[in-house]
Amino acid sequence: MKDILKQGSIVIVLGTGGVGKTTVAAALGIAGAEAGLDCALITVDPARRLRDALGMAKLGGSPIRLGRSHLRAAGLDPGIRLFAMMLDAKDVWDGIVERFASDPIARKRILENPFYQSLSAEFAGAEAFAALQQLYDLHQSAKFGLEVVDTPPAAHAFEFLEAPARFTRLLDSRTARWLFTPSLSAGWLAVKVASNAARFVMRELERFAGGNVLSTIAEFFAAAAETVDAVVDRLRKTEALMRSQAVRFVMVTTAEEDRLHQARDLLSEMKREKLHLSAIVINRFLDERTWREAAASPRGALAHLETIDRICETSLAAANRKSATALARELQEYRVRTIAQIARVARFASELPADVQLSIAPELNIGVPDLRALARIAGYITNGTDILRTLEAAAAPLAIK
Repeated sequence: MKDILKQGSIVIVLGTGGVGKTTVAAALGIAGAEAGLDCALITVDPARRLRDALGMAKLGGSPIRLGRSHLRAAGLDPGIRLFAMMLDAKDVWDGIVERFASDPIARKRILENPFYQSLSAEFAGAEAFAALQQLYDLHQSAKFGLEVVDTPPAAHAFEFLEAPARFTRLLDSRTARWLFTPSLSAGWLAVKVASNAARFVMRELERFAGGNVLSTIAEFFAAAAETVDAVVDRLRKTEALMRSQAVRFVMVTTAEEDRLHQARDLLSEMKREKLHLSAIVINRFLDERTWREAAASPRGALAHLETIDRICETSLAAANRKSATALARELQEYRVRTIAQIARVARFASELPADVQLSIAPELNIGVPDLRALARIAGYITNGTDILRTLEAAAAPLAIK
């Protein structure tokens, strides 16, 4: 992972909901700053998890540096240069219109247009589009040595990568420009939707998006003709940046079978799209106690699992046999889960392409992570995966039992 956190790099953290993506992104930002880089952390997560984890009172659309006293209190070097920002997707969209619509009247028409308002707030990929545009600007400014992006919450991690192409197809569509060319009047629109089928489609669109939906799209393309060309040009440049050597994609997953299956699917999709995944972080893999014991004594890495049978025998001899039975069952299930999880992750690691790095981090028993906990996670993520081989070797004889 240290090889990925380099001067001039953009690290884009992907992952489906619930895998700890924001936590890992923040930990990577800390690791980058500790490596001596001016690091900017960018998130578009509306739940404000990054702000809370960093312990910041507010997080806005411009990078804010973490204070020295705040860093020192978390046990970090107060001299590191770590910045954070939370993207407001609507502000970014409006900022693009302000930049590229030179005529004030046209600009006002675009910003007030219902189709534009739906496009910038509700269209699939709107947040990803905004994040990529802000990232493009930050990278072009060369103010930071490293940018780490926590991608928007999505059902599928690949949605973020598809956003530039999706918007290019929408805004640069020849069909859309033909149908909604600025020269059309309301009368021409009426002619174009004169057939029964077209009228049916129009009624359905208006039921979904409100009245006069086609005319609002026509008005948008009329007002934004010049702006759309500039936005499409930016989209193409952003897409080129995504495929450049500067960008390192890092996927976050967990050790459950379905999550690892999703990770394999994403690897295949990225390969088809000629996008290179640099690393996978398996988050919340086992617990810190197991990790500490493995690090302290490789030969006795899972010694606490070997004592479970003895603990169960002792417990079952206790007076409260019902509670003891429940405890014994829980301990035995814990052992089975641990051994199975080690086997799954080891198998997954063995299947990875040679050019995709693996990083792992244990689950911390802390509830909501704070800055100090993020620094601990950063240490785990950047310390390699030797512990996986230790755990695999220790689990093999226990699996036989």
